[in-house]
Amino acid sequence: MGSQLILMRHGQSVWNKKNLFTGWVDIPLSQEGIQESLEGAHKIKDIPIDVVFTSTLIRAQMTVGLVLLDHSSGKVPLFMHEEKDKRGLWSQVYGNTFENMIPVYSSFELNERMYGTLQGLNKTETAQKFGAEQVQKWRRSFDAVPPEGESLAMTIERALPYFLKRIVPALEEGKNVLVVAHGNSLRGIVMHLDGLSKEEIVKLEIATGEQIMYSYNKGQWKKGLSI
Repeated sequence: MGSQLILMRHGQSVWNKKNLFTGWVDIPLSQEGIQESLEGAHKIKDIPIDVVFTSTLIRAQMTVGLVLLDHSSGKVPLFMHEEKDKRGLWSQVYGNTFENMIPVYSSFELNERMYGTLQGLNKTETAQKFGAEQVQKWRRSFDAVPPEGESLAMTIERALPYFLKRIVPALEEGKNVLVVAHGNSLRGIVMHLDGLSKEEIVKLEIATGEQIMYSYNKGQWKKGLSI
């Protein structure tokens, strides 16, 4: 039967609601984002989940906690710390309690696109200042780089290798994987899995709280779950 991959964008953040460029600014979920996360939780409540990968940003990590809060497995998400300092050493789990937990690995590679000096600016006001065409190019083209920020291509250059190195091996081991990340980092993964072109991926919109599911079996991907 193979394994299952669930890709999910975090719920709406406070700055999503205010129409601000967020990027790597660490803003929590809004009340609507909390509700979106809980609705997403209901959709996958009965799908076994063995491991979770997420970004280092709080809006994604809040979504993980909410999604797994009422999972039918009853398991608790355990945020793993792989650092070699005290944070990593002092967070070790002993005894058999680990069996009742779902490990969660966070990585900056799955973070949202970094919007540079646009971060914190209102998108509508920015369009008025720089021109709607220029802002649209920064937001929706593949290669355009906002001031001191990242293009979509640059975001994919860090997100996709992480997916191939850390996430695919878990699927190859037969584990069901949940990835909670951001619109642009998830685009890079979807672009790879669906074989989309540069022109196609910039048109792909992934709404807050949206889930995209795949089945994986012996190197083959299929949209939708096989369970």
